[in-house]
Amino acid sequence: MSGDPQGPEATLAEQWDARYRKAPDLWTHEPNALLAQFAAPLQPGRAVDVGAGDGRNAIWLATHGWGVTAIDVSAVALERASQRADARGARLECVVADWRDHPLGEASLELVVVSFMHPQPGDRDTLFGRAARALVAGGHLFTVGVALADHGRRGPPDADRLYTPQRLRDSLHGLDVVRCEEHSYEQHDSSGRRTVTDVVAIARRPRASY
Repeated sequence: MSGDPQGPEATLAEQWDARYRKAPDLWTHEPNALLAQFAAPLQPGRAVDVGAGDGRNAIWLATHGWGVTAIDVSAVALERASQRADARGARLECVVADWRDHPLGEASLELVVVSFMHPQPGDRDTLFGRAARALVAGGHLFTVGVALADHGRRGPPDADRLYTPQRLRDSLHGLDVVRCEEHSYEQHDSSGRRTVTDVVAIARRPRASY
């Protein structure tokens, strides 16, 4: 094990724990605006937020009636999520795990959220395939990530891990795609204001036809 928690020999969990320890507010506390817009009119049910980080999306869902499990590799992030949920009177189940190792179940969820997770190309089908199988008939997958157009400006350094609408569509096997497109907006951070581009997809598990 590396003595440097961000060194090349550090595990993924150690790297993310170190990042969260350095920044009490690594991400905004507000939910992804497109997720909130999409989920607000839905009937609340059971949801999983894969790669939940410190809980901005999971907490929003929990405060709007959803039964939410937040999964992340970082124990530091999920401890922060748990504290923030408690402060808002929201119930949140937190599971420290790598998505590759933690089963999502079969046909057990009304909503799966995958927000700014950028797996290796060879893992993309596996991630979204597990998400699809976890949904009940009529259940939804919401996913958003950094667009390939923003390569070098934000997101992972490996361009193959970034998204295009076609890359996402190609991984949403067995789902009816409701929306899959680029979305540009203004982002405010310590360096000022800039226009950024994400790719967002919403897909639904088909209902049985008779």
